[in-house]
Amino acid sequence: MKTRKSYSKEFKLDAVSLVTEQNYKITEAARSLGISANMLGRWLKEQESEGAHAFRGNGKLTPEQEEIRQLRAENKRLKMEKEILKKATVFFAKETK
Repeated sequence: MKTRKSYSKEFKLDAVSLVTEQNYKITEAARSLGISANMLGRWLKEQESEGAHAFRGNGKLTPEQEEIRQLRAENKRLKMEKEILKKATVFFAKETK
């Protein structure tokens, strides 16, 4: 069974710059680096779409994804607080009768 090889962010950026800045063809750059042309093509697309946030690595979120995660956590907390207040209202309403 083959193990999957991982490449550093710097390697990916250098590989992409060969094509974008030094005008290599994708196949030439991939061959000289010992990677597949398809992989280099994916890296180029990711660099174009993500820009500075490309090649984040595992578990590293974009600022938008991090904000969504925080907002979901806050939403969950606020819903729990609302439920606690509802239960407290019912409890104290029974106590006053």
